[in-house]
Amino acid sequence: MNLLMIGTGYVGLVTGACLAEMGHHVICLDIDADKIAALQKGLVPIYEPGLEELVKRNIAAGRLTFTTDYKHGVQNSTVCFIAVPTPSTEDGSCNLSYVLQAARSIAEVMTTPLLIVTKSTVPVGTSQKIRQTVEQCTSISFDVVANPEFLKEGAAVSDCMKPDRIILGVESPEAAQIMKEIYAAFTINHDRILIMDTASAEMTKYVANAMLATRISFMNEMAGLCEKLGANIQNVRVGIGSDHRIGYDFLYAGAGYGGSCFPKDIRALQAMAREANFDAPLLQAIDTINERQKQLLAKKIKTYFGSVSKKTIAVWGLAFKPDTDDLREAPALKLIEELLTQGAHVRLFDPIAMSKAQKLLDHPSITWCRDEYHAAEGSDGIALVTEWKQFRFVNLDTIAKTMQGKAFFDGRNQYKKDEMKAKGFHYFGIGIP
Repeated sequence: MNLLMIGTGYVGLVTGACLAEMGHHVICLDIDADKIAALQKGLVPIYEPGLEELVKRNIAAGRLTFTTDYKHGVQNSTVCFIAVPTPSTEDGSCNLSYVLQAARSIAEVMTTPLLIVTKSTVPVGTSQKIRQTVEQCTSISFDVVANPEFLKEGAAVSDCMKPDRIILGVESPEAAQIMKEIYAAFTINHDRILIMDTASAEMTKYVANAMLATRISFMNEMAGLCEKLGANIQNVRVGIGSDHRIGYDFLYAGAGYGGSCFPKDIRALQAMAREANFDAPLLQAIDTINERQKQLLAKKIKTYFGSVSKKTIAVWGLAFKPDTDDLREAPALKLIEELLTQGAHVRLFDPIAMSKAQKLLDHPSITWCRDEYHAAEGSDGIALVTEWKQFRFVNLDTIAKTMQGKAFFDGRNQYKKDEMKAKGFHYFGIGIP
């Protein structure tokens, strides 16, 4: 099938490449000419495991092309996916301007009936706004589908190729049938397609992220209580996770969540609740706990040293999670900002996100390091913020010898307190007394 993917960010590029891998002919469109020029050469602007190889392979096969031209993209496709950003406004509500502009641009050049599919995360009622926008520009028939994405950064290609579920919010049986044909290759083993109304499909995405964020914030709140009462959140996690009604996923206490989805979507849900005049205190609590959690490592460091002025702190990990270079709402940025404000010197390292971080952070008290060992040299303490796998297997004896102090602040509970103590470290985890 001939498909157009509008937007070449994490969602659009991954989804477009995966659809091409399954045999469709996909045109990816973006208004950023420099990005499109790079993509035409096989240069992928984001880090996502497996994505670059996928893009290059499908470019070579002729199934994946790139353009900035709406007329070319729309008139050579039967289905147009919208996968553009939906950032937060000042009050936390979802900014739909990019989505509606994409819909308007489609309508202005379409010459035959189309199916318009929303992949972007959008609030309830957006499908109707898209319909109204298109109807203002054309009398040609079209249909609208809500098809939210469920891709985890760092595992997006795998999630797209082997989805847990494919949510389709449709307004007609014909639209449902076309979407089933598009996703047929993804559902060979068993049918993962769930068909519902557009409002429910739009809401499903938000509720899914809110549930996962709730688990994280709940465990972080319980971790704080564990520290006060002398319990170990790691043991508690195993104890409750063994209950099949709860399970182990998203039960890890840490330095808070970040990224492009959870923070934005929680705030958007709050805005939807306000607009509907519905009291939703749990949503506020999730966000409040997470923002508090992002300050926790800085507080632990200050409590240990008394003052961090002129202290040197190594920060291991800058991206909001492993296997991505995404720094949006990353807890490490909050920590670094606080340490610099208090007069500390910071030595920074991340396996992937260094170049992006250097564009965001410019301060004379920052040293950019080549690896975690280099970052530890001469430091009074280490703060592990992102749980990159390589940090689990460092030679701690070598690390200890090169440090000036012995403090280790483990923001992801990657190490065991007793083992760290035996190696001479003053160890501080999350929810560990």
